[in-house]
Amino acid sequence: MSKINNILLGAKQRAEQMGLPYSGALLPEEAYEIMQHIASAKLVDVRSSAEWNFVGIVPGAVNIEWKTFPGMIENPNFLNQLKHQVDPEGIVMFMCRTGARSDQTARLAAEHGYVDCFNVLEGFEGDKDGQGHRGSVTGWKAKQLPWSQG
Repeated sequence: MSKINNILLGAKQRAEQMGLPYSGALLPEEAYEIMQHIASAKLVDVRSSAEWNFVGIVPGAVNIEWKTFPGMIENPNFLNQLKHQVDPEGIVMFMCRTGARSDQTARLAAEHGYVDCFNVLEGFEGDKDGQGHRGSVTGWKAKQLPWSQG
């Protein structure tokens, strides 16, 4: 079995263990590995534009706000924007700051015909450290995966 197949199998097993209604749950480094080896796979960053601008972005990600800042109001056009930018038949990996909003969007996408939806656990910034800061304990940034300042 290839490395990618093992990653997808592990992600599907996590989803079953967690009772998730979508295809799987990936760790950040697994999502990055998929991005590197499956050209059609899309990482959808659902954080707010403020987070992209002030915290950072993942090169090559599709950025679609799930909730807008300030107020964290749900984006009423989220599904339409997703449909215009991401193939419902391909692998779609959703990421937010910590994994909560991306879980919501993976659920929504799966309900609307996206067949291979994955949540990126830990998100972009992950858990807080002992001083209350994110980005150094878990998540995309802490794993030192590619990102840039927005």
